[in-house]
Amino acid sequence: MHVLKQRIAADHPATVGHFPGNPIAPGAVLLDQVIAAIAAGRSGERIEVSSAKFLDKVRPGERLVIRWEDADEGEIRFTCSAGSPERRVVAGCLRFGARR
Repeated sequence: MHVLKQRIAADHPATVGHFPGNPIAPGAVLLDQVIAAIAAGRSGERIEVSSAKFLDKVRPGERLVIRWEDADEGEIRFTCSAGSPERRVVAGCLRFGARR
């Protein structure tokens, strides 16, 4: 199991309009954080998001804990929690493909 801690920047530009007065990090930002953590050192490989389920909202400035492990047939299963390990915010699977 691999673990990486990251933080959604309190001033991340994507949170400004999502939603005014009650900002949350869009799902695309969360997936970007997950993919960046898992893909470190794998430049040039195609990445496929096999599945992703968004379970809770993430506020700007919150700390994320991204966990992942290799699964069957080349898939990588991941979970991402915020605030506490029990508060999962996104979970799913990625697959790395052939070089572009």
